[in-house]
Amino acid sequence: MMFLLYSLLVFWLVTLIFFNKEVRAIQERDPAARSAIEVVLLYSGLHAVVFHRIAHPLWRMNIPILPRAISQFARMCTGIEIHPGAVIGDGLLIDHGTGVVIGETAVVGNNVTLYQGVTLGGTGKETGKRHPSLGNNIVVGAGAKILGNITIGDNSYVGANSVVLQSVPPNATVVGVPGYVTKQDGEKIDKKLAHEQILDPVRRDIDELAQRLNALEKKS
Repeated sequence: MMFLLYSLLVFWLVTLIFFNKEVRAIQERDPAARSAIEVVLLYSGLHAVVFHRIAHPLWRMNIPILPRAISQFARMCTGIEIHPGAVIGDGLLIDHGTGVVIGETAVVGNNVTLYQGVTLGGTGKETGKRHPSLGNNIVVGAGAKILGNITIGDNSYVGANSVVLQSVPPNATVVGVPGYVTKQDGEKIDKKLAHEQILDPVRRDIDELAQRLNALEKKS
């Protein structure tokens, strides 16, 4: 029992010291995070990042088997699969996390938020750079799929369940299947997940059609 408590204490201290940016990112962006102790011990998204920080340098050193074994162990423990070849920046928040997949050549910038069910994947059997690159301060909503060697610009928001197959400019919102980009007047997208503030291009088009029909009815 004492050994278990000692191990938990060591794990908490090491994680708090070496993953302070991730811990603070979770506390700042997740209102459910009550304390650093709770985050370190109970947040699967943080655990997945910790495992990746161990596996990634081993992958870069071309050590066989072990990096993938670590990532698969992390997947079994957390439900989150991050390929050891992926490049992950500071301050990543994987909220809830179940079903998140980050591919081998994916690049994730600083202060990015990924919600459950997000996939940063490829589109086929192509080689080389085949996964997306995400800039800084990006939010990707639950269930969104970002596929292929594309870039998501800084300060952008990808709506829940969107399927993004083309690059997205900075300071933009993309929603729909396939993803449809809506510029936000050059303003930075809030890091918080505010669904009610996201513009829906499909609804906008329907409203425009309705206005045109009303105008035609008035003329007739």
